[in-house]
Amino acid sequence: MAEEIDLSPAPGARGVRGDVVLEVSGLDVTFPSADGPVRAVRGVDYALHRGEVLGIVGESGSGKSVTSMAVMRLLPNTAQVKGSVRFDGRDLLTLSEVEMTRVRGSRIAMIFQDPMTSLNPVYTVGAQIAEAVRAHHDVSKQAATERAVELLDKVRIPNAKDRASSYPHELSGGMRQRVVIAIAMANDPDVIIADEPTTALDVTVQAQILEALAAAQDETGAAMVLITHDLGVIAGQADRVMVMYAGKPVEVGTAEDVFYTPRMPYTLGLLGSLPRLDRPSERLTPIPGAPPSVVNMPPGCPFGPRCPKHTARCDESEPELRVTTGPGHLAACHYAETLAGQEATDVFASEVADHEALAGLAAAAEGAGTDGEARA
Repeated sequence: MAEEIDLSPAPGARGVRGDVVLEVSGLDVTFPSADGPVRAVRGVDYALHRGEVLGIVGESGSGKSVTSMAVMRLLPNTAQVKGSVRFDGRDLLTLSEVEMTRVRGSRIAMIFQDPMTSLNPVYTVGAQIAEAVRAHHDVSKQAATERAVELLDKVRIPNAKDRASSYPHELSGGMRQRVVIAIAMANDPDVIIADEPTTALDVTVQAQILEALAAAQDETGAAMVLITHDLGVIAGQADRVMVMYAGKPVEVGTAEDVFYTPRMPYTLGLLGSLPRLDRPSERLTPIPGAPPSVVNMPPGCPFGPRCPKHTARCDESEPELRVTTGPGHLAACHYAETLAGQEATDVFASEVADHEALAGLAAAAEGAGTDGEARA
């Protein structure tokens, strides 16, 4: 008879759906550099409820991944981390490495961005999943191997028993990402942190990975932090959304709040840069400029230099998150109320140079076609 693996939590470890399972307060991460301190994360606060999906979105360099690495205690020793990360009644930032190892991978699991670098190339994928099981459970090698095959099947890898003997380089990018999801599921965690799990995958494979993530959450009952720069992924998966800019949350709310009634110009700009199926002929609206350097950042709103709503007040003080359309909808903007009913095209002007460039390309293409017809 196959050995059973007991994946039930410790008594009292799990509550009912909706309880706060992970609470991050005042998280601040600074890295030393030759140019000065780099404040990669500045005062991040969020409460993750059991069974929900929190989407964290923002441009590259906004602090999304550093926030998750700080929660998992995976940052280098040179990083200065302040604040608190409370899980199961304990502050993870104060635990010893031995204590944290018991939490990491067992109670809180992480799906990394690049499966090729997070999987060991010299071990089969089945062996790596089995290792994750045996690291936290006193079971035989055979039982762990059977669990590995079961997990591969649950993330919809075809012919799971044979694929368990494959090495990472023998699998496609999408299948490797499913293996990493299986490892995250291995110990029935309370929280799964998915750091840009669909990056560099084509649209069809992205959909399959998102289905695998949903299956992982259904299987484990875990809460999930979904980190991405893809608003389309967030719209279809997240219950709540936190938009980050320059290391700090600038808008927080339900997915409906953030997508339908944004109250931060940056959020509005991100939405305006997305193509919409209901408006196929509408031009995309870019956000001008680039994100600021987080080295010795000057006072005031970090989005100010790129913001059409910018005034002298924005340079005097950085706005804090405050309630806008409802108790759970917060935005960090002095002029949040002025965005009511506005869209990206109302706030961000289309750039003339872009129009001229497109007109020039169209004229050149038309001329090339005429010349080709004449030669024929």
